[in-house]
Order: sequence, then structure tokens, then C-alpha cells
Amino acid sequence: MTRVKRGYVARKRRKNIFTLTRGFQGAHSKLFRTANQQGMRALTSSYRDRNKRKRNLRRLWITRINAAAQNDGISYNKLIQILYKNKVLLNRKILAQIALLDHDCFSTILKKIRE
Repeated sequence: MTRVKRGYVARKRRKNIFTLTRGFQGAHSKLFRTANQQGMRALTSSYRDRNKRKRNLRRLWITRINAAAQNDGISYNKLIQILYKNKVLLNRKILAQIALLDHDCFSTILKKIRE
């Protein structure tokens, strides 16, 4: 079999891997094989954790809304149920911000939807 000289193609491929792993500690950024492995692992983790971040933020919003609703004597479950019945188009992110930053406004929203 003839010898294949890859030239700049191989260097370009390795350079892309090394730019991805720049800042990793020790051999994980210096040696190609370990850098390649760690780069693949990093990309896998970042893909997985992007979805996990959305999940965690939604849990945080629900917890904040629940705490604010409990202060006004209503459970989170009942609050969401009433919001859907009255067709109030406030998502959990906005409700959580209102509950955290302006509790008076949150209380007035609850009073309006209870009527």
C-alpha cells in the first residue's frame, strides 16, 4: 500500500481539536489523543447540560411561584389551574420574576383571578 502524506489537512484537524481544548489542564490540552478524548467529552457534557439548565431554571421558577403563592394562601397547583381557566398568558418565568421582585403586584394578580 502506498504512503499517504496528509499535509495541512491533518494539521488543520489537530489544530481545531487543540483550539477546542485550550485551557484544559495538563495533557488534556497538549497531547492530541487525550485532547481529542476530552474534547469529545466536553462537547457531550455541554449538549446534555444545556437541556439540564432549562430543566433546573423551570424548577427554580416553580419553587419561587409556590413560595409566593403559599404566602397568599393558595397552592401552586391551584394557582396554575386558575390561570389557565382565566386564560392569563403569563409564563412561569415572568410569574417568578413578579413574585420575587414585586410581591404587591403578584398579590393583585391573585386577587383579580380569584374573582
